[in-house]
Amino acid sequence: MRNFDETTITTAVLERLAGARDARIKEVSEALVRHLHAFIREVRPTQKEWADGIDFLTRTGHMCDDKRQEFILLSDTLGVSMLVDAINHPMPEGATETTVLGPFFVEAAPEKPNGSDISGPMKGDPMLVTGSVSAADGRPLAGAVVDVWHSDDDGYYDVQRLEQIGDLAMRARFRTGADGRFHFWSIKPAAYPIPNDGPVGEMLAAQGRHPWRPAHVHFMISAPGFEQLVTHIFVAGDKYLDSDVVFGVKDSLIRDFERRPPGRAPDGRMMETAYFYLDYDFGLKQVASSTHPA
Repeated sequence: MRNFDETTITTAVLERLAGARDARIKEVSEALVRHLHAFIREVRPTQKEWADGIDFLTRTGHMCDDKRQEFILLSDTLGVSMLVDAINHPMPEGATETTVLGPFFVEAAPEKPNGSDISGPMKGDPMLVTGSVSAADGRPLAGAVVDVWHSDDDGYYDVQRLEQIGDLAMRARFRTGADGRFHFWSIKPAAYPIPNDGPVGEMLAAQGRHPWRPAHVHFMISAPGFEQLVTHIFVAGDKYLDSDVVFGVKDSLIRDFERRPPGRAPDGRMMETAYFYLDYDFGLKQVASSTHPA
């Protein structure tokens, strides 16, 4: 076949995918071709616009390294990350809703004992976080691994300031006790803009959008026999809750970070200054192959 035009080229490309050996690759490739060609027919780009689009993707790739993933930012800001999350994580009653991982997770977070202060050298309003981890039916899960990380009160993560602070801070890994509970101290996070000095920032500006995320604490929780939970808890009242640049806010994940006066904190610590307090109960979804313990 040859001499393709606007109406015949899509069929020709699809026919050439018929020999794909993997059925899933064939399915995905065919869908990609159909939708991409339909997009091109709808927007009818000029040759310059198409070249500009290729340049945008090229520059997006050039911004990626071991500390920054511009393509994750692109996926997040176009709502694709949350769409993929929604498709893959339907939650039963009692299980905590999921949201995006974000670009600032670090595999090598230090494991700390419950009650630790993970703020490191960072200054800010003290914050106590307490919580529990249970199965969706309410059974407490002992030994669950709870990864936490968040920004400072200027909206920066430790990995963005390693040259100044020298080590990881405001992130750690905890394990729940026999009662399924965990707790730690840190500083209250602030709203922050996603990195917007690259192609994704240019895209947001062109679309008339801001780059801000509402203040939140990240949690990633794992336990044998249960789906890993990736979620945030957002600060109630934050002005960006209804315009989160990555579309990650869900009502069930918003909580008051209650301001408490000096005195004895819920974990028994005596506080000479006011502090903020967050408490949240997390529910995990059992994997389909896991059986309920006798």
